[in-house]
Amino acid sequence: MLRWVIILMLVGICAGAAESKKKTVKPNPLSKGWGDDIKWVQSYGEGLSKTVKSQKPLMVIHHKDDCPYSQALKKAFVANETIQKMAKEEFIMINLVEETMDKNLAPDGYYVPRILFVDPSLTVRADITGRYGNRHYAYAPEDIEVLISNMKKAKVLLHNEL
Repeated sequence: MLRWVIILMLVGICAGAAESKKKTVKPNPLSKGWGDDIKWVQSYGEGLSKTVKSQKPLMVIHHKDDCPYSQALKKAFVANETIQKMAKEEFIMINLVEETMDKNLAPDGYYVPRILFVDPSLTVRADITGRYGNRHYAYAPEDIEVLISNMKKAKVLLHNEL
């Protein structure tokens, strides 16, 4: 009897170890912590190209690794299932630590965190803003619902213009 109990325990331990291996997601180096399940593009140029081909809007996240505001927004972004799902399925995604040469991506300055949307006609959607008057494209963790709303707005505007 003791032998069967030990065998069952070993089978249970092995099955548990196999199950935990299945759930492990490999970190995506392009995600930089913003969501490993999201397919991120490597460069702004690649993002523009994929936006045109896919007819999905490009979401550009400007951030800095050493910025506490960027880190706080990243945590809220990753923790929100709606944002993660939309980012994975409905957008071309890029997060940039370095600024691009495209001045259109800084319509009101070079600050972080800053999120802008580019439609498939390669137009930066300056009309999709956050809630701050002095930094139109800034988002904080408490602005997650505003960001979700703006992601939906980016999709709606795209479909209305097609």
